[in-house]
Amino acid sequence: QEQLVESGGGSVQAGGSLTLSCRAQRMILSTFWSATMGWYRQAPGKQRELVASISRDTVYADFVEGRFTISKDNGKRTVYLRMNSLKPEDTAVYYCFANNYWGQGTQVTVSS
Repeated sequence: QEQLVESGGGSVQAGGSLTLSCRAQRMILSTFWSATMGWYRQAPGKQRELVASISRDTVYADFVEGRFTISKDNGKRTVYLRMNSLKPEDTAVYYCFANNYWGQGTQVTVSS
């Protein structure tokens, strides 16, 4: 059973930045290399939505508008989501995924 450990959430003012991290604790390197990993988010009263994913290619939701960057560090078995120019509407719980495994979620709160 894979365990994804997330960190980096918090509270910032609009225009600020955060970097989320997600480490795959037990995934062997060859699996990590080929895994599709990324981030979904869920705001109160809304459905969970994809933010970004990375495998051979990177995919971003339209609302990202160039503000976020997803990356992988294979040696650390970690995927990152750098978020710049944060907006209040980015407030949500952000969930990391790796193939069909999920992290516990980390809260991001952006105040105006």
